[in-house]
Amino acid sequence: MSNLYTQQSSNITKTWLFLAFFLVLVIAIGFVFAQALGNPTILYAAVGLALVLNVGSYWYSDKLVLGISKAKPADEQVYIELHRIVENLAITAGLPKPRVYVMQEPQPNAFATGRDPKHAVIAVTTGLIDVLDRKELEGVIAHELAHIGNRDMLLTTVVVVLAGFISILSDMFLRWQFYGGHRRSTSREGNQAAGIFMIVALVLAIIGPLLALLIRLAISRKREFLADASGAMLTRYPEGLASALQKISAYPQTARVATKPTASLFIANPFRGKRLSALFMTHPPIEERVKALLDNVKE
Repeated sequence: MSNLYTQQSSNITKTWLFLAFFLVLVIAIGFVFAQALGNPTILYAAVGLALVLNVGSYWYSDKLVLGISKAKPADEQVYIELHRIVENLAITAGLPKPRVYVMQEPQPNAFATGRDPKHAVIAVTTGLIDVLDRKELEGVIAHELAHIGNRDMLLTTVVVVLAGFISILSDMFLRWQFYGGHRRSTSREGNQAAGIFMIVALVLAIIGPLLALLIRLAISRKREFLADASGAMLTRYPEGLASALQKISAYPQTARVATKPTASLFIANPFRGKRLSALFMTHPPIEERVKALLDNVKE
């Protein structure tokens, strides 16, 4: 079974491969847009901004996510049991104890963030503490520690940033075309290459953001299954995490502290309402995750 001991090295490699792929995608889109509009500055700006966003998300992702989620440090006297669970499971996992934060939010949920295990954070909602028993809470914390051990947080954060940047690039190009950029960039008669680049650019502007979104969601769903398996191995009690996931999914209200960019970081989808197509879900269906956990118990 995949776990944070056997998968950590593989995940680090995959992380850099995914980052390289997204950077190549950004460069390719920037190049095509620059050729279509006859302005090489667009390519330089795209690459420069992508690198700046990458570096910024690496160093400041935890502060940004915690600020957006309104998370505050968990007082060690008030949340003594939570700190004990985090510390004990971190020792079991062979990880430094992450900083512990709490969000004043009734929906039970949690996430991990930070650029590496030494700078990791686990944030839980007050609803999670109120609703779950100790075994279930241990299951959730173990899941988040698995994300930390598997080095998922950096990949998730940077992919979110780059996917958003691709959407911004595409939106800027389409707006440029709408406001007359097409006439200015295709005024050179007989330039077949410019016409071809324009067609390719329009296609990329439309499908680029969708492709980036699908890749981001696919990565997120795959990492959730792996973190479930790794977390269950840490606690040696898959039923605890399975029960926690069922309670979390049963809560009827959307988390007020969640936003679309941060949704994929949570252990379960923080939004409620109409069921989305499985293709566009930030998390695997809870039923599938619970089944996978309980099937391991039977084996």
